[in-house]
Amino acid sequence: MQQTQTLSVVITTYNRPDALAAVLAACFLQDDKNFEIIIADDGSTANTRDCVTRLAAGAPVPVNYVWQPDDGFRAAMARNRGTLAATGDYIIFLDGDCVPQRDFISRHRALAQQGFLVSGSRILLGQALTERALRDGIDVAGLSIAQRLRLRLAGEMNKFLQTVVRWPDVGRVRRKFSWRRIKSCNLGVWKADLMAVNGFDESFTGWGHEDSDLVVRLFHAGVLRKDGAMATEVLHLWHAEAERDQASSNRRTVLERAANGTTQASVGLREHAAAS
Repeated sequence: MQQTQTLSVVITTYNRPDALAAVLAACFLQDDKNFEIIIADDGSTANTRDCVTRLAAGAPVPVNYVWQPDDGFRAAMARNRGTLAATGDYIIFLDGDCVPQRDFISRHRALAQQGFLVSGSRILLGQALTERALRDGIDVAGLSIAQRLRLRLAGEMNKFLQTVVRWPDVGRVRRKFSWRRIKSCNLGVWKADLMAVNGFDESFTGWGHEDSDLVVRLFHAGVLRKDGAMATEVLHLWHAEAERDQASSNRRTVLERAANGTTQASVGLREHAAAS
């Protein structure tokens, strides 16, 4: 299996600097620090830029920041900007409200393999725990096993075993396409594969399905999927549900592409790079 060199972690964010600060703090405490961070900001105010500048000053890994004007939910464009700014040959997409556990990078590195992407997993945190963690600076990724169990029993975490059990790279490959566990909040992809399918499709506007679209097109291009459960879990901070006004039309597009074998984004990395 090919071992990756420097990894690039592209973190999308929008006007939630307290959550982003918690995510970055956890990134700085990784047991594998051979990676860079690119903050892909989908139009936040100056508070987020100030937060990144402050934290990057003492960071143990390189931190880069890319920003685009606020013109609605444009996560696909933000991730493409992050991809173009990345110098690593392997990119892990992470959301700015998903706190990685200490071995997140090393586990993704161990699962990275040419011809595959890794769809990671997440553990949902409750509203009360999230608010307390952000207010009091609680390191949710550093909680003890006993603390995690108590939070699971109290309903403040929706999983427990997945936070403490690590399954080896056995039986993870999905050779048939599945819609299950496609989340760009925790997704590892080779940069060359992203370039081959033209990245995320920026024609997807509003919330939803730009991640499913990418995985469908990668599958048509011959990239299979590994399941990152019991290895790459992140702790997803609670937030209110986003507006889903475009979800139905986006979903129809993905289903059409799944049926017709589409591999290329109609507006993606190539168009974005040319415009830049």
